[in-house]
Formats: sequence, structure tokens, C-alpha cells
Amino acid sequence: MFEHQTINFDILKQRAFNLRWATVPEGVIPLTAADPDYPSAPEIAEAIIRFTKDRYLSYGPPAGLPEFKESVARFFQEKRQIPTSPELLFPVDSAAFGIYLICKAFLEAGDEAIVFDPVDFLFRYSVENVGATAIPFAIPPGDTPVDFDHLEHLINKNTRMICLCNPLNPTGKVFTKAELTHIGELAVKHNLVILSDEIWSDIVFTPNVFTSIASINEEIRNQTVTVTGYSKSYGLAGLRIGTVVASNQAHYERLFEASLHTSTIHGANVLSQVAVVAALDECGYWLDGFVSHLQAMRDLITGGLNSIEGFSCKSPDGCYVAFTDIRGTGKSSAEMAELLLKEAKVAVVPGSKQWFGAGAEGYIRMSFATSADVISEALQRIKQTL
Repeated sequence: MFEHQTINFDILKQRAFNLRWATVPEGVIPLTAADPDYPSAPEIAEAIIRFTKDRYLSYGPPAGLPEFKESVARFFQEKRQIPTSPELLFPVDSAAFGIYLICKAFLEAGDEAIVFDPVDFLFRYSVENVGATAIPFAIPPGDTPVDFDHLEHLINKNTRMICLCNPLNPTGKVFTKAELTHIGELAVKHNLVILSDEIWSDIVFTPNVFTSIASINEEIRNQTVTVTGYSKSYGLAGLRIGTVVASNQAHYERLFEASLHTSTIHGANVLSQVAVVAALDECGYWLDGFVSHLQAMRDLITGGLNSIEGFSCKSPDGCYVAFTDIRGTGKSSAEMAELLLKEAKVAVVPGSKQWFGAGAEGYIRMSFATSADVISEALQRIKQTL
């Protein structure tokens, strides 16, 4: 399923946007946006075809198709060990919107939310777009222990939320149960909402184990709102589909009111929900194969990057991105990204504040959700350039 010949580069060059094959100049290898080069599982396309064959594409229920809600609830119960009611979750038109929605529901002007650094820019963007202030909390790449004393020091009378990204994009850190328990206990102690982004939770490499913070205990669960999506696990980025999961009725009502779903201004389309049901119920074999392939690609790319003078790349615990320390080259993140694009014809994401926060400077990020042939060619080009 995940051989080089499985990839249709002609289609990717027509359809894979967001800094990928359809947007880079001809001849450039894009290791940029975290989106697989492989086609999605056939069962997903088959489910969409079955649904559309009668040619009725009517409005769906504002809170989501019943089969979607039941499938997602079953996933959280069986795979994440979280007691989950279908009535406390609903689909959204991407995990990215879900992050924004949670901020909209629980933050207002003058509030503060603790946001990890480095982390995907969407957290800071969402917090600031509802008028609140994002307070950075450093979680450096590598094996540096989390400074929980400093985390608690950041909490004050204006703090309302801790934004958790687990696994952590871009570093690939998978938080341990002990670390999550500490974060959860702080949230309970200070009555903070935990925004738990778990879009990467399926992409975890052995021997690491993913723990959902809401599974630890009931007290922590009641402080948690979980958001997840299906683009990283199943290659569904273009379908724009995610899920927001509340732990109690009060949280659900705030979230659903903030969503504007009942007004039809927002909502998740029914075909995307059909695709998710097929993915969760029928495509476990595909996901297992994908993660196994990714683990091999992780080892290939990190080994290659660590052989380049001035580069240092810790093997990520999860996610399919290699976050590489390039400070040994004397170049900034932006300078290195520009050099690799112009000279090596390899596109990467610079570790700039724009994308990941101030703590990402001196790093570049590369996606490895592709074939060994593509990764090997990219590594060869980088080595020849440097």
C-alpha cells in the first residue's frame, strides 16, 4: 500500500496545495505541509460513492449525522478509554476550526491562555482572534523535562485555558501519562479549561504510548474539551472535517452555541462525515500499515539528517515531521529554508515565529509522509548543497 509506485505525482501536482506539489515550482520536492503523498484507503471513496448514488445531498442535522456521532463516540470509548456520549460531540469543518471554536466558547477579551512554544501557529492565532492573550510556555525540542513550576508560575487571575497539543507539532513529543496528570491537576487546581488537540494521536511510534488527558480521571476530564481530526491519520485534509468532544453538558452547550451550526453559517458537510465513519469503522488495517511505514521513514530521514554537518534531529516520538536543529550551520531558519529551496530544490518549513513561535528559531521542519525514494532524493540534494 505504501510503495513509491503507489503515489500518483501527476494528481498531486494538480490537487496537493498548501505549499505542496501543486504550489511549488516544477522539480522541487515539497517536504512542507503535513499531508500524506499516498491516496486514502479505498473504503473511504467507496463509502462516498455509495452515499451519492441516489443523488440526494440534503442538509444534515446541525449536530452531525447519527452514524458519525456514534462512530466517533465508539472510537473514544474503545481506543482512548474515555467515557463518551454521542450527544456530547459534534463535527466541525476541520480540527483547525475546532481549536478556534473552543477558544471562542471559553475565552474573551482580557483572558489569557497558555500556549506551548514551539507549537502550531493555530493556537496563538485562535486565542488572539477572540481577543485573548496567548502566553507562551517553552517546551524545548529534545529530552528537556517539562518545567511544571514555571507552568504554574504563568497562571494568574486572568488565565482561563491551557492549550495542549499531543503529540506536539512540530517537535513530535508524545506526553507521558505522568506529564499529562501534572498538567491536568494544575487545570483542576486553578479551574482552567484544557483544550486538548489530538489530531496527531494515531501517529505514535513504538515504544511510545499515547494517552488522552481526558482518560486520566473524572476531575481532569471535566476540565477538558478535546478536538481531533482525520487529515493526519487518513489523508482527508481536503474534506475539512474534525470533531469537538465535550466532557459535560455545560461545556457542550457553550460549544454548540458558539459554533453557529443551527444558523447554517457553519457546519460539517455530510460527505465528510460519511468518510470519517468509513475511516474509523473500516480502515484500521490501512492506518496500521501507514504508521508502520511512517516509522521506517522516520528512521530514514532522521538518520540522513544527522549525517549532515551542522544538522541535529531528534527522532520524533509521534507526528510525521522531522524538526531539525540547524543552528550548527550558522544560518537562521529562514536562510536555510531559502537556501534549500533555491539550491537543493527541496521545500521545507522554516522554524519561524510565524509558524511555530519564537522557540522554533534555529530549526526547520520536514514532513516524511512520503516514500523512501522521495526522502532519499531530498536528503541527497540537501547533502550536495551543504
